[in-house]
Amino acid sequence: MKLGIKEKASYGLGAIGKDMVYMLSASYVLYYFQDVCGVNAIAMGIILLVARVFDAFNDPIMGVVVAKTRTRWGKFRPWLMIGTLTNAVVLFIMFSAPPRLDGKGLVAYAAITYIVWGVTYTMMDIPYWSMIPAFTESGKERENLTTLARSCAGVGSAIITIVTMIAVHTLGGSNERVGFRWFALIIAILFALFITLTCVNIKEDATVDMETPSIRQMFRALLQNDQAMTIVVTIVVINCAVYITSNLVIYFFKYDFGGTGWFNSYTLFNTFGGAIQILSMMIVFPLLRKFMSTIRIFYICLGSAIIGYAVLLVLAFTNMSSVFLLFIPAFFIFAANGVLQVLTTIFLANTVDYGEMQNGRRDESVIFSMQTFVVKLASGIAALIASLSLAIFKLSSESTTEAQQTIDLAKNVAASSKAGLRMAMTIIPVILLFVGLFWFRKRFILTDQKMEEITEKLHEKQGRQQEGVSL
Repeated sequence: MKLGIKEKASYGLGAIGKDMVYMLSASYVLYYFQDVCGVNAIAMGIILLVARVFDAFNDPIMGVVVAKTRTRWGKFRPWLMIGTLTNAVVLFIMFSAPPRLDGKGLVAYAAITYIVWGVTYTMMDIPYWSMIPAFTESGKERENLTTLARSCAGVGSAIITIVTMIAVHTLGGSNERVGFRWFALIIAILFALFITLTCVNIKEDATVDMETPSIRQMFRALLQNDQAMTIVVTIVVINCAVYITSNLVIYFFKYDFGGTGWFNSYTLFNTFGGAIQILSMMIVFPLLRKFMSTIRIFYICLGSAIIGYAVLLVLAFTNMSSVFLLFIPAFFIFAANGVLQVLTTIFLANTVDYGEMQNGRRDESVIFSMQTFVVKLASGIAALIASLSLAIFKLSSESTTEAQQTIDLAKNVAASSKAGLRMAMTIIPVILLFVGLFWFRKRFILTDQKMEEITEKLHEKQGRQQEGVSL
């Protein structure tokens, strides 16, 4: 039975909702607890790192739980609904820290709510993506729905990136604490509504099995596949660079670029960057691929990102008066990041064929399950580095009164703190990108020509197996 528009739209809405929630947490939980509520930056960094690593290891466990579930509504939708409702509630609680809490009490509140938020998010994220085979036919229909869902997820992330700070200041005025609470409530309600539509309009085949690789299987596959290990390390390093900047850029606009309407400039910057990133994935990569190999495009993108960071560092040390100047480095950085996301997925897919040729085993589900693991690991490491930078350079508004929030906070920040922030958000990512470049260049061997050879050998092997079966 072919999927109709209603089913496709319902599944796409679910992706928008869940990535709105994820992006709100991933991009703003550090800022909320550290800058708005006053949690110690180092403590917050440790919380984020521990929670992300724990959450990454929790993914396979949740996969096993879902696989063993048997209900009249299927194995995926019950957990999808339970995870969504609990995660929506926890999201609101997380961004509603009681004003009377301070010190250790606030640290405990941040740790508990963030860890529980991660667990409940995994509870709905695993069944959401795993259920695709349960209501689609293999082949083009399944690929098209996956592409649609990924695109909708990008829309959800972009919405949060663009509107969050504007919405927070609209809902809370000069009180960001109040603004975040009401905004989190709105996003939680939309999230629950969108996933409910997904569960109501999608009818799953309860007999479909899902593969659930364990942590041991994932690491065994990596140790036996040197090219998969190469790409996984490269993804971690590159994502660390990107996430460090994304965690610190809001502090740059608030305490360095400045102005009473700094959040308007921040929103413009993110809107431009998000648009460039999406366009680079959809247009720039296919265009470059017509003329270049994937490895050459990879090197060009790393070079583009490094140039962008260098330009950003130079501009940061000038007397900037217009956010539009920052669009120059944003173009190089966001365009590179968009293409790199596509490339790392392609490289990871190629390592599956390489592993089959080397080991005689096709670890497709195991290798791709590492994507979520390494992204969460990278975001945790980046959050810790960003938090340490904030602590070292003493950037926080915890001692700022509500009335003072309406003035230009950048005027009260020491020049050394601004310089440290500029270097942390540019030089550290550049160092990480060079590390990724040298690691990749030294160890990666799956060129386009090499992949053609591997594909040809695998086809010959499959042909011999089919001949053996027919005999």
